[in-house]
Amino acid sequence: MPKLSVVIPCYYNEANIPVTVEELVANEASFPAGVEFEYVFVNDGSGDDTLGALRRAQRAHPARLRIVDLAGNVGSYNAIVAGLAHASGDCLAVITADLQDPPALMAQMYAHWQQGFKLVIGNRQEREETGPAQALARLFHWLMKHLALRNIPAGGFDYALFDRQVATEVVQLHERNSNVFYLMVWLGFAYVSLPYTRRKRTIGQSRWTLTKKITLLIDSLVSFSFVPIRAISAVGLCLGLLALLYGVYVIALKLTHPNEPAGWTTLMVVLLFVSAFQMIALGVIGEYVWRGLDAARNRPLYVVKNVY
Repeated sequence: MPKLSVVIPCYYNEANIPVTVEELVANEASFPAGVEFEYVFVNDGSGDDTLGALRRAQRAHPARLRIVDLAGNVGSYNAIVAGLAHASGDCLAVITADLQDPPALMAQMYAHWQQGFKLVIGNRQEREETGPAQALARLFHWLMKHLALRNIPAGGFDYALFDRQVATEVVQLHERNSNVFYLMVWLGFAYVSLPYTRRKRTIGQSRWTLTKKITLLIDSLVSFSFVPIRAISAVGLCLGLLALLYGVYVIALKLTHPNEPAGWTTLMVVLLFVSAFQMIALGVIGEYVWRGLDAARNRPLYVVKNVY
């Protein structure tokens, strides 16, 4: 039977680890007999006792758990790439350590992989979360679907099961400042999407801050879409047309009313508007240039401190 490696990035998940490990192990009963399991926990530079909790769980399940302890915090997506690089399964899955994504869905995902699908996505159709977090998540995935990758499922996802080939391709891409799950879709393999309701977090406090969410949105849009650059060109073309029309108007006004005083207010509005656009344009271009510089440095995505 095949081997399934489950990659779990961890950041300040000390309280989650005992519950998460036991639920994952209990979920093995949902799979066909004989499937071998490997759980690759990646400690992403946590400042609490996440590593200690993982070591204690490993002593309880020595044959199943592998721990990759990173030297510093590199972000969940780079931590996932580190886990993929250290996993040895024929197929792999990625799930969060806070149990907001249901492990029970993994058996259905595995069944679709057995049918030949290289990528199986757990698609968040509903969320138990409410308020600004839900609204921001919906906006993020709407923008990604309509401006970047039109073939991603609505609602977004960060729960997937995929073939070893997909994992190998993602690791070899060595992509920086990107979204590892959207990279899987970008590869072009046919996938199946399974809907589920994302749970509300009940243990610990999320470290997924508003700043990190905005950074992810910018990284994802810039990585998979040229829309921001093309939008600058489109707005610049429109401004140029307006400037031409306004120039014709000013010349006509001068010819018909030679003593008409200059319009200070109009001049300042146009000047401020164009200047603001130029600053925004420079900022968007800077985002692309910075990512090109970051890629040219070729620094490692992560540094592994220890592997247990």
